[in-house]
Amino acid sequence: MQRSFLLVLVMVLMASGTVSAQDPQFSQFYAAPLYLNPAFAGATQQARVGVNYRNQWPSIDANFVTFSAYFDTFIEDKNSGIGILMMRDREGQQGLKSTSVALQYAYQLYISEWLTFRPGFQATFFNRNVNFADLTFGDQFNPVTGEIDNPSGETFGGLSKNFVSISAGGVLYTGNAWFGVTANHLNTPNQAFDDGSDPRELPSKISIHGGIKIPFKPGTVGSGFYTRPQERSLTPTFQYKSQGEFDQLDLGLYLTLEPIILGAWYRGLPFKSLEGFSNNESIVMLVGFTKKRERDALNIGYSYDFTISNLGSGSGGAHEVSLSYSWSTSDPRKPPKHVMQIPCPDF
Repeated sequence: MQRSFLLVLVMVLMASGTVSAQDPQFSQFYAAPLYLNPAFAGATQQARVGVNYRNQWPSIDANFVTFSAYFDTFIEDKNSGIGILMMRDREGQQGLKSTSVALQYAYQLYISEWLTFRPGFQATFFNRNVNFADLTFGDQFNPVTGEIDNPSGETFGGLSKNFVSISAGGVLYTGNAWFGVTANHLNTPNQAFDDGSDPRELPSKISIHGGIKIPFKPGTVGSGFYTRPQERSLTPTFQYKSQGEFDQLDLGLYLTLEPIILGAWYRGLPFKSLEGFSNNESIVMLVGFTKKRERDALNIGYSYDFTISNLGSGSGGAHEVSLSYSWSTSDPRKPPKHVMQIPCPDF
């Protein structure tokens, strides 16, 4: 009975030729800067590499695993930043898989001594596929060993789709506050696996994000000539995003006691219900480590999502790890150019 049901399900999926999904998400959205907003390309005024890994709901089969890697750098003579972002996302054990490569460009526009605007643009190539070749059924397993000793005679192919997405964003910032907007999938590309079927447009995604840094009296590290201040600050942040019928709000705080960063935030929209249930998703806790020197910086972060939705703690929540390293590419013999840094967190 189970095998018959799954065979019918596979045939329906192959006949319809469509599978839809929202874009992946990161709890440490500022630790995935190029994914959050193409305007962040080159925003450190240095060269930067980074990786992000997220495993959501690891205790159930319908989990989501997302990996990203990026590189960006600032071209001082052109007031420009460029970046490349690569992502791999998997939904479930044999679910939808998505691979993408994005190219980004951002320009740094100095409005005044205290206000800067960075517009950014992005073109992304996507490959999405569903592979049915690895399906297994309950009657294939040996009840004693748990191994497959009755291979299935059914064979299935897969479905694949390539498309290009266009996105744009911008960040307006001062020395201690910022506000950004991103619009992804402006061209609403067709993601239907079968080009002959009805179009299945990928809905545009809007992200609005910002925050303010509240500095405290700094500490000190080193001695003598090598003494430098250690950051002490509290940074409230937010992100609202909407895609199709889905929307979500993240509200949180980052406490920086260099070299340690602690974070906590809430995800959900409690005033908006989903099918009669309150839209509360998770409470996120973060701990991070930062090592900053004159010409380079290393950031490592770990966060965990405590699920507070009806899915419950049995889902396993979500584990997320971020790592980034940035270094100066400017000539140390030249006097540094005065550039206002975006004050948003690195996690």
